[in-house]
Amino acid sequence: MIGSGTDSGTDSRAAAHRVLQWRVRPSGARAAVLVLHGGEEHNLSRPGRLNLPLLRMRGFLRSLGRDTAGAGIAVGTVRYRHRGWNGERADAARDALAALDEAAALLGPVPTVLIGHSMGGRAVLRAGGHPSVTGLVALAPWCPAEDPCEHLAGRDVLLLHGDRDTVTPPADTYAFAARSRAAGARVCGYTVTGSGHAMLQRIPDWHRATTRLTTALLGLRPLPAETASALALPATSREALTLPLPRQPRVAPNLPANV
Repeated sequence: MIGSGTDSGTDSRAAAHRVLQWRVRPSGARAAVLVLHGGEEHNLSRPGRLNLPLLRMRGFLRSLGRDTAGAGIAVGTVRYRHRGWNGERADAARDALAALDEAAALLGPVPTVLIGHSMGGRAVLRAGGHPSVTGLVALAPWCPAEDPCEHLAGRDVLLLHGDRDTVTPPADTYAFAARSRAAGARVCGYTVTGSGHAMLQRIPDWHRATTRLTTALLGLRPLPAETASALALPATSREALTLPLPRQPRVAPNLPANV
C-alpha cells in the first residue's frame, strides 16, 4: 500500500486497458470469484510485468482453483490501470467495478464473491455494493475511517487481519467491521495471530481459510460454525469481529455430492 510515483501513462492507454483477466471461465458458469491484489497509496504509473503484489495472490488462486474445479465457478483477477489508489480517484475501486460490469456482461447476473488484499481489500469493500456481489473476503484490508460502508448492507463480509500488521492497522479493520454490521452487512472478523501484512507467516492458514470461506460463500460447502454464528449476529453486536483464526487442516471437508 505504501509508495509514491509519477504518471507515466496516458488517458488513452488507460481507456484501452482490459481490467478483467480470466483464470478459469467454464461454459455456463454458475458463480464467479474475482481476486484483487495490493498496491500503493499514491502511484499513477502502470503495474509492470513483474508485479509482486499479484504474485502474492498466486497461492490463493491455486488453492481456489483446486477447490472449485468442476463446480462451474469462473475465477478472474483484476488488472489495475495504476499502481496506486490515488486519493479521491480511487483507481483500484473503479477497476473493480469495471471488472464486475464486464463479468456480468459475459456471464450474466451470477453471484460473485470478491477477494482482496491490502489496497485490493479496500477496493473490494468499496465495490461490494455492485448488484452481482453477494460476499467479500478482505485480507489485511486498508480501511480508512472515512470510507463508506452503507452499500454493504445485505452482503456477507469476512475480514482477516494479522495482529502483527504494521502497514494497515488491524484496529481500523475491526472498526470498519463494526460500522458495516451496524449498517446492515453480515460480518465476521478473524485475527491471524502471529502474522503480518504480507501474510508470510502462517501462509497455509491464509490460503486454506480464504479458500474455504470463499467456497462456503459460493454455496459449495457449509460455513464454519463460528462464521455462520457471526453472520447471524444483530447489527448492534460487537462480537465475533476479532475471532482467532484456527489452524487450518490440510484436507478440508468434502464438498457436497451434488456440486
